[in-house]
Amino acid sequence: MPAMASRVPATAGTLSSKVYERLRLDIIHAVLPPGQKLHIAQLCTRYAVGLSPMREALNRLARDGLVTHSEQRGFHVTPVSEVHLDELTKTRGWLNELALRQSIANGDRAWEEQVVLAYHRLSRLPRAEPGTAASDINAPWEEAHRDFHKSLLMACGSSWLLGYCEQLFDAADRYRHLSRLSNVREAVRARDEHKALMEATVERKTEDAVLLLHKHLAVTAELVRGSLAGAPPPAAPRRRERRADSTQRAARRSGG
Repeated sequence: MPAMASRVPATAGTLSSKVYERLRLDIIHAVLPPGQKLHIAQLCTRYAVGLSPMREALNRLARDGLVTHSEQRGFHVTPVSEVHLDELTKTRGWLNELALRQSIANGDRAWEEQVVLAYHRLSRLPRAEPGTAASDINAPWEEAHRDFHKSLLMACGSSWLLGYCEQLFDAADRYRHLSRLSNVREAVRARDEHKALMEATVERKTEDAVLLLHKHLAVTAELVRGSLAGAPPPAAPRRRERRADSTQRAARRSGG
């Protein structure tokens, strides 16, 4: 697994940090598809930054495992495969189980309330906004989804473990976006699984929570595998946020 890169940069607020976050989201959301060549000059135009912060951002993404780099071929978005998905799902299950067990053992009342609140926020948001295509990205839901999964593990007592779990979440989320798991049946399944996982966790039913966690990850991976195997690569999604629209307009102006 690639080396863990901190989600909080040493110089927060810098151009490099900002472009890193924008590139990271565009890769996870399949706006930049797997295997795509990342031409630095074109990226600088697209994201309106200079060469130095762009190179720094790409190197951080390479450490995250979302970008590959070689002296001969330059930077590319990391390819995807069923073998990689299987390895990712197993590794994510191992580390998330460890973190969840530790959270349940160590978490206090404030942590329980954080888990319940994170679930409540997620459950009140639609997977896709009304009147939009199912494949459109609803940024508030995506953020709440990440926060819910993170809340389950927050009391594990290890920032290292949390960092690796977050890195694996990003890698798995990219597969989910590539497969476009956003239909009504999938949304209901995910909602029900999230609720069951929340309840088992706050009730300190450790073995039930662990089983539900593994089932949630495995079922999602199986749906992703079937979707990727049975359909051509989909068009890049649209994001329901103003920044995405401006990014895409800049991309069209720069030609790439």
